[in-house]
Amino acid sequence: MTRFHRYRRPFLFAAGWVLTAIGVVGMILPLMPGTVFLIMAAWCFSRSSPRFEAWLLGHPRLGPQVRRWRESGTIARPVKLVACASMVLSFGILTRTSAPPIALWTTGACLLAAGLYVASRPEA
Repeated sequence: MTRFHRYRRPFLFAAGWVLTAIGVVGMILPLMPGTVFLIMAAWCFSRSSPRFEAWLLGHPRLGPQVRRWRESGTIARPVKLVACASMVLSFGILTRTSAPPIALWTTGACLLAAGLYVASRPEA
């Protein structure tokens, strides 16, 4: 067994909790996405702790979006609008800073790709 495999479950378990915390913060803060972090947390828990995966999926506030994503890969229209608007606003804020052009281009390309992915998902 390689060294990585020995630490894989504890690493994924810790990552699951960190991602859950970020997801909860994202559910509270309007400009930060939360669901994507909860989806990643569920993936980490699915490989490290089925008990906490079940807890996350069964949670009344955190679980519905993750379950909907797993079942159908859909994103509700209001969520799409908020996500895309947040990306546009974030890029707008970045353009007002002294970020170097390479950072603007890279960030813009990543946000555009993410926005196109979100917009192309089926609606719930």
